[in-house]
Amino acid sequence: MPQKPDPRALLIALNTVPGLHRVAVCRLAQNLERWSRDDDPATARLLGIPAAALAKARRLRGQAAERAAVAEETAAAAGARLITQRDPEYPPALRDLYLPPPVLTVRGDPGCLACRATTAAPAVPAVPAVPSVPSVAIVGSRKASAYGLEVADRIARDLATEGVVVVSGFALGIDAAAHRGALAVGGRTVAVLGNGHGFCYPKSHRSLGDEIALRGAVISELPWDHPPRPWCFPMRNRVIAGLAAGTLVVQATRRSGSLITAHHALELGRDVWAVPGRVTDPGAVGPNALIQDGAMLVRDAGDILEALRLPRNLTLDFAVPNDEAARRSSATAVAAAAAGDRPQALPENRPPSRPRLQGTAGKILEQLPPGIERTPDELSNRLSIAVDTLLGELLELELTGWLERLPGAGYRRKT
Repeated sequence: MPQKPDPRALLIALNTVPGLHRVAVCRLAQNLERWSRDDDPATARLLGIPAAALAKARRLRGQAAERAAVAEETAAAAGARLITQRDPEYPPALRDLYLPPPVLTVRGDPGCLACRATTAAPAVPAVPAVPSVPSVAIVGSRKASAYGLEVADRIARDLATEGVVVVSGFALGIDAAAHRGALAVGGRTVAVLGNGHGFCYPKSHRSLGDEIALRGAVISELPWDHPPRPWCFPMRNRVIAGLAAGTLVVQATRRSGSLITAHHALELGRDVWAVPGRVTDPGAVGPNALIQDGAMLVRDAGDILEALRLPRNLTLDFAVPNDEAARRSSATAVAAAAAGDRPQALPENRPPSRPRLQGTAGKILEQLPPGIERTPDELSNRLSIAVDTLLGELLELELTGWLERLPGAGYRRKT
């Protein structure tokens, strides 16, 4: 008879296993009772994860308490704490995510992550949970221009002055400008890491991280000693979007991770805003494309406060393009808010366009044209790829928002 470990301890232990794909970790956490109390080999297929991943998770059952204790001691020694899906402090808004993080390591004030149904009035049934403060995500390019840095800093300052928590990804460029802008006025900010707390990435941000922990929170869903890896940042972006009432894109290229954050925000039914830029500027391609697709054009923090139905009492003096089209776009969004409708970021929640994938991932997508559903076994036969290998690729595509898994183990492309 398999051991029955404490569910909270098992979640923490599961989060510490090296080499276990993050989608597999999230899916195992969502189905803890199903796999932790039996040894049925068919469960792996039902969960849509490789059999080797499930076997690795099941080996934790006898050591969950010990591994969890070590993880909590490591966090506590650095002034951090672990919050699991089983804890009352877990941010309710993150439960709206398709794959919510099983565990968060939080350095700072968990209260910055507190949520309630919505800040909008009147209340509308089925509106996704958003932070009660509320929080606004500000994201953009690591290689930002002086203009982009100034805009991110000023908007963050003005939002923080009004009590809004500024959420960003702790990266160079726009992210750092947003965090520093909020801190400069004594406001609160949340940094979502793309690595474990045991690493400071980028290294130049060590003192910034300490400042954020004093005035807000630094969080990560990754194990303490997990290094930054390219796949970590698209994963981090869904948490940024989940913690915010809306996401502002300041500068971004067409392939920027900031557009992934916007994509996640749309899936959650949250607002997406964009700061316009010159058509000749590569960093303006992303926000300009979002505006062209229907995102609300933002000239200053007041536009965001209007969209969130918060009081506007700001004096702003930095220059942002302000032509007639910009005025019409902003006026339309404000009028919609005044009429009691939450402004829609993009028509029909259409995600920003993304480049075509190559290699095995591209071949899988070719077998899943829009509207078509296929099981891993069908894809395995069509592509002559072993099912366990294919499941790893499917997990990666799911993590980055290309595919969704359906009841009955089928997959289809996200529109």
